[in-house]
Amino acid sequence: MKKSKVRLGAIILGGGRGERLSPLTSYRAKPAVHIGGKYRLIDVPISNCINSGINLIHILTQFNTTSLHRHISRTYKFDLYSGGDIEVLAAQQTAKNKDWFQGTADAVRSYWDRFEQMNASHYIILAGDHLYKMDYSDFFKHHLDSNADVSVAVRPMPIATAPELGVLKADSHDSITRFVEKPQTPELINELSEEIDGEKQILASMGIYIFRKDILRKVLSIEGDDFGKNIIPYSIESYKTTAYRFKGYWEDIGTIRTFFEANIALTEEKFKFTFYNEDYPIYTRQRFLPGSEIRGATIEHSIVSEGSKVGNSTIRDSIIGIRSVIGDGVTFDKVYLMGADYFELIPQAAIPIGIGDNCEMKNVIIDKNARIGKHVRLINIDGLDEYKSDIVTIKDGIIIIPKNATIPDNYEI
Repeated sequence: MKKSKVRLGAIILGGGRGERLSPLTSYRAKPAVHIGGKYRLIDVPISNCINSGINLIHILTQFNTTSLHRHISRTYKFDLYSGGDIEVLAAQQTAKNKDWFQGTADAVRSYWDRFEQMNASHYIILAGDHLYKMDYSDFFKHHLDSNADVSVAVRPMPIATAPELGVLKADSHDSITRFVEKPQTPELINELSEEIDGEKQILASMGIYIFRKDILRKVLSIEGDDFGKNIIPYSIESYKTTAYRFKGYWEDIGTIRTFFEANIALTEEKFKFTFYNEDYPIYTRQRFLPGSEIRGATIEHSIVSEGSKVGNSTIRDSIIGIRSVIGDGVTFDKVYLMGADYFELIPQAAIPIGIGDNCEMKNVIIDKNARIGKHVRLINIDGLDEYKSDIVTIKDGIIIIPKNATIPDNYEI
């Protein structure tokens, strides 16, 4: 009898509401949020798959999926001869299931009949909202070499991050002996911590798992709808579950603060993550935009994406997204301007898309197609941590201008 081929298929979870990233997720799924000026979060796991030789990719989606589906269909296509496939599987009602996805595990369970028939011996489960580069083939080799049923990618993290992460303990043979999802008490966190690389840290789950197909089928049959809360603890108790220790950069883009800081950090000269690497690129949609026009601007430690027009302004530690228009006399200090979906050749309103003259901004995220008038100051004058109006939101002290918003001339906050 012919031995079945060992093949790793990918399942990317992209269905969460992303409420903590609101208002950036008010019009789009969390994995569709723009990052780094021209990319979307979903580009990271898909590119990791492609660079790792995985060409059987399925993306599970649920909320605000239109822009995510459009981006994937326009960006990623495998040719007829590669034997690859990338497919978006949206939440749907069926004869067996009349509900929305109830959690990460339930999303996979809902499409199990399809995954069962796929030509894969193992599945890697990925989140659609993390920033990192990983060669999954190294992870898969570790999984096979350790003869594991389930493997969890883990990374040392500061103790302060424990309440937001899944924390585990592993022995010297990488066998996972304990797992706690988001521990809250100082006593429990201290109990889970250990000396790693000379300092006390926790070993955190990255939310990246490899399952043998037959084991995944079995664990999905238990009660519980979430991988972190239900499936992984059960797997540790019932099957050989090992830890794959990852030492590269990794960030869970879970809040406005982490999203903002991860983006601004891209402007640092020696930051641990970069989108640029000829041997390991992060792919995204090809737009064939013209080069940016810079007219007298002073730009320091910033990223300017293609198709932009920047006037006689000062830009520091900022990211300028595609098709951005910035007038004269503008000062940016730690600003992420996402840009625009189209060139506004003829202004469609009294305030055109882009940034008007003589604006001052600091610690600001400006979503797509925003119209900012002249002499606008977005600097959080009162040092607010939280604030919300029809045109401005403040979260974690970061000012956010929602997609398609219009800020009138002389507005200050």
